[in-house]
Amino acid sequence: MRIAIYGGSFNPPHVGHAMVASWVLWTGRADQVWWMPSFSHPFDKALPPFERRLELVESLTRALGGGHRVTAVEAELEPPTYTVDALDWLREEYPEHRFSLVIGADNLPKLDKWKEAERLQASYELVVVGRDGYDNPAGCVIFPGVSSTEVRTRLAAGEPVDHLVPAPILEAVRASYSAAGIGGPKPIQP
Repeated sequence: MRIAIYGGSFNPPHVGHAMVASWVLWTGRADQVWWMPSFSHPFDKALPPFERRLELVESLTRALGGGHRVTAVEAELEPPTYTVDALDWLREEYPEHRFSLVIGADNLPKLDKWKEAERLQASYELVVVGRDGYDNPAGCVIFPGVSSTEVRTRLAAGEPVDHLVPAPILEAVRASYSAAGIGGPKPIQP
């Protein structure tokens, strides 16, 4: 089976993530998309607890239906975790599958900073998806420029996010990223 690994912080997951993963399936680029939340960030980006982000991604993939699955492989690896190590681990655990990697065009200029970037590209097909507002390769499908940062910022400001977060996880995202929740700003003391 052809498995596209869709890694990310998913801090929180949003409609852009759902569109990209579904597009991979709809266009036959893979038989399944396995969402792979980052356990830690190799460039020291602060993240809410892995378990909470994992729960949100699992809820979203259930709502999306068949073809979507979640892997917590990064929790199995010794930190810091790197994409190439996770893909190698998956290939070893599931030798019957062929793995590719979904990557946003916004990450292409930084790819040379990734661990073993040349081997990663030689060993695993890259499924490149474009993102509005970035330099995208010719012929690349460009998805709306929705970002987790925008979702967190809007929640912190008390602005609506129902157009940015899929309905099945909207309340859980609001609860997790409210001013008192994880991942959001701390309430200001009077």
